[in-house]
Amino acid sequence: MKRLVRCVAAGLAVIPLVVFAVTQSTSTANAEDNSVGLTPAMGWSSWSFIRDDPTEAGIEAQAKAMKDSGLASVGYQYVNIDDFWYECPGSQGPNVDQYGRWVIDPTKFPSSGSLNGIQVVASYVHSLGLKFGLYVTPGISAQAVAENTPIEGTSYTADEIAEPSAPENNYNCGGMVGIDYSKPGAQAFINSWADELASWGVDYVKLDGVGSFDIPDVEAWSNALRQTGRPIHLELSNSLSIADASTWQQYANGWRTGGDIEDYGGEPSGSSYPLTDWANVESRFSQVAQWQPYGEPGAFNDYDSIEVGNGGNDGLTYAERQTQLSLWSLASSPLILGTDLTSLSRADLGLLLDRSVIAVDQDGIDASQLVNTAAVQVFAKTEKNGDVVAGLFNTSGAPEVISTTASALGLGSSPGYLLNNLWTHQSTESTSAISADVPSHGVALLRIIPVRNPAAAPPAAALNLTGLSALSGRQPVIATESFTNNGPLPALGVRLGLQVPSGWSRTATTPGSFAAVGSGQTVQATFTVTARGPTP
Repeated sequence: MKRLVRCVAAGLAVIPLVVFAVTQSTSTANAEDNSVGLTPAMGWSSWSFIRDDPTEAGIEAQAKAMKDSGLASVGYQYVNIDDFWYECPGSQGPNVDQYGRWVIDPTKFPSSGSLNGIQVVASYVHSLGLKFGLYVTPGISAQAVAENTPIEGTSYTADEIAEPSAPENNYNCGGMVGIDYSKPGAQAFINSWADELASWGVDYVKLDGVGSFDIPDVEAWSNALRQTGRPIHLELSNSLSIADASTWQQYANGWRTGGDIEDYGGEPSGSSYPLTDWANVESRFSQVAQWQPYGEPGAFNDYDSIEVGNGGNDGLTYAERQTQLSLWSLASSPLILGTDLTSLSRADLGLLLDRSVIAVDQDGIDASQLVNTAAVQVFAKTEKNGDVVAGLFNTSGAPEVISTTASALGLGSSPGYLLNNLWTHQSTESTSAISADVPSHGVALLRIIPVRNPAAAPPAAALNLTGLSALSGRQPVIATESFTNNGPLPALGVRLGLQVPSGWSRTATTPGSFAAVGSGQTVQATFTVTARGPTP
């Protein structure tokens, strides 16, 4: 029951203080039907870290790291190449083959024997027991139209299906134009492209730059991938319209609900770091709330890449990394990592390997938003077995005690509730009052289980510290620490204490030991605290 409290004193650096209390316990309806995506996808994508320079060596190194790190053993399986794998010489559009399809950039992905460069990487990924993904954008290259390339297996040509006056999004070189799907040969062109990708060993296709204006493209790609006979996941990107959510459900396994999560403005020239920032993560709370009704097995809301893995280079504090993983998991979003898997921090890897949190994501149930204030977000979902998983999020800049109730979380009446903290792996028992001490930008991710006979775990408790905001120079202040027993039984042997930095003084001014604190009861201890001067 330790809690880190950070305070800013006038003329002093930000200093950590530790408040502690010691207690003794008493004893698929509309979803895309392509046989994939029944649970949220897990894996890695090249965009966040590698960006516009994917290579065979770089992608294979990430795949090997996914396997060797243990990530594959807990469900991370897709290794996805994002943009910039194909030849894109300029605004005339991507280079094309004899049938109008994109051409692999051989300088990044050289052929080997009978295998082209993408097949080489896909074969390596598959040899590790993993799956391989690739990136495309809608439409047809203007180069194919200019060359009037034939459509494989038909008598039709590119200029017969193209709409050159309707440009399509392509973030590499541009030059993609629309397709008129009412024209003969239009679906056959997409089929031929999908067949090619399937022959290369592609298991996942990201269709980027699509919107409501591209619904015909989405439907065409959905049909084309199914007709290949190879199970291929279809993911849509980005900022899809919620007004067309039922359409995305029908034709895709996942869809991006917003823009990129990367922190493009905060990165030094030539670096992908920091990968993201708190503002980009925080913006997803509203998206999760709005899109909650539309995720289901086979078709999931996608809140973009998980930027956890590279420590400080993630652009997030440790608490913020827990928040991102918690929110995505409560929302049953795909867990597609954007970090450098060849340089994983041990602490971050521990977060990514946490099976209890992954299970929350993989249950395929979207959590509902229950509280939405400037400082607090609460999301919860009920599992098939009746457990409730709740996230108590502190979006403020200081530690907070966040409280809710069992009934607000959708739990029925019970003598007590077992609270399993999925990040600390500690269990406590509570009455209907559910609360937790949550650090700034952090989360308490709880699995809550009704219990008939309380006493299996220590009582849940809330700690709060006040008074230190007035700390200034060498002037003493009174700090008050409060302990509230939220458990169904008395907390025995409670002892309140306060640790301060070296050079500071702290004197208890009231007793801090309590033989028993009853259920729902709050006790307090006060301390005189003096800061001796600035600390480095």
